[in-house]
Amino acid sequence: MVRAVVGANWGDEGKGKITDMLAGQADIIVRFQGGANAGHTIINDYGRFALHTLPSGVFRDHTTSVIGNGVALNIPILISEIEGITSRGVPKPHILVSDRAQMVMSYHILLDEYEEERLGGKSFGSTKSGIAPFYSDKFAKIGFQVSELNDDEASLREKIKNICERKNVLMESLYHKPLLNEDDIYAELMDYKEKISPYVTDVSSYLREALKSGKEVLLEGQLGTLKDPDHGIYPMVTSSSTLAGYGAIGAGIPPYEIKDVIAVCKAYSSAVGAGEFVSEILDENEAEELRKRGGDSGEYGATTGRPRRMGWFDIPASRYGCLLQGATQVAFTVLDVLGYLDEIPVCVAYETTEGIVTDFPTTSLLKNAKPVYEKLPGWKCDIRGIRKYEELPENCRKYIEFIEERLQVPITMVSNGPGREDIIYRK
Repeated sequence: MVRAVVGANWGDEGKGKITDMLAGQADIIVRFQGGANAGHTIINDYGRFALHTLPSGVFRDHTTSVIGNGVALNIPILISEIEGITSRGVPKPHILVSDRAQMVMSYHILLDEYEEERLGGKSFGSTKSGIAPFYSDKFAKIGFQVSELNDDEASLREKIKNICERKNVLMESLYHKPLLNEDDIYAELMDYKEKISPYVTDVSSYLREALKSGKEVLLEGQLGTLKDPDHGIYPMVTSSSTLAGYGAIGAGIPPYEIKDVIAVCKAYSSAVGAGEFVSEILDENEAEELRKRGGDSGEYGATTGRPRRMGWFDIPASRYGCLLQGATQVAFTVLDVLGYLDEIPVCVAYETTEGIVTDFPTTSLLKNAKPVYEKLPGWKCDIRGIRKYEELPENCRKYIEFIEERLQVPITMVSNGPGREDIIYRK
């Protein structure tokens, strides 16, 4: 069976923890999209980790970790992460990389940096990981697949020459930066070949046989619904689909194999980078108080370290996120963070130029939308350590059930702390 763990919101919902937890019952964990532009923070018996490329199941020694064809593969970061976790006592994981995955090149990262620099105050808030230039090249059919590392030198150099001719027009005329060197790119590819060769396989074939034999497969998504390039808050989106449905494409399996979709929602909202954010807390003192309390190390990006924009739980956005993901259940995270509040605002609708709406609108309406809040009483105590739902304070349970009713998807897991064991299961 295949299950997917995906984000319902802007990302940073706690997918890493949920994946790490569910990996205990899985055989294979697959990253199927995105790249090193977002991090999954995991706290377990080995310590605290921020993974950017490795699947979050690498801490379970019975699992196989797979990098699917849909991933923007940054080979130096992958190798660095493998070395980083093993140096801290984690057994070396069994890792497979799709021969159809495409590689992030050093010039993708340069182009990302140069474009953000050129845009200045109008930038997209990129993590400068090379993701947008990478996917641009992938769909322009000038990217490098892992399988091409075995091509003969003449073929590779011909392709490199074509790429340099195109990229150097930008380098010289738009960015006014040094030109790309063909020999440097060839040497980079050969370095990548040496590093990645031990892990490369036909992932689609591997997963097909695994499913035939009854293996449990867990798909791990990156970012969230509102960052999807088709269905998110365009143009402040990422460059690959963040939806569970893309898991079939990015892993190379039939779509009918995905039987269960776990959408992860935070008990409040947060976002990194620019873009519409209706339920954002505009009082910086109030936002900073929530930010400092949020999660194990506060609400700061695992990749960039940037402070996240903070907001209250957004029903229209979260319900939309769950619907687009096809969620069969919801994992509700960081609930313990809200224990200091006397009352908790929940955004239940938007006031727009077309009136009050409860469905999530397009970006043009979001630009001028204002939140409509309903306030719920807080529970004013620490709920960490509680393992049974009925032992939560009454107002805490009411908060969960209020949101569950409006999401129209059952909340089956409630995370009340950063550790793997800090979870409450609901029937």
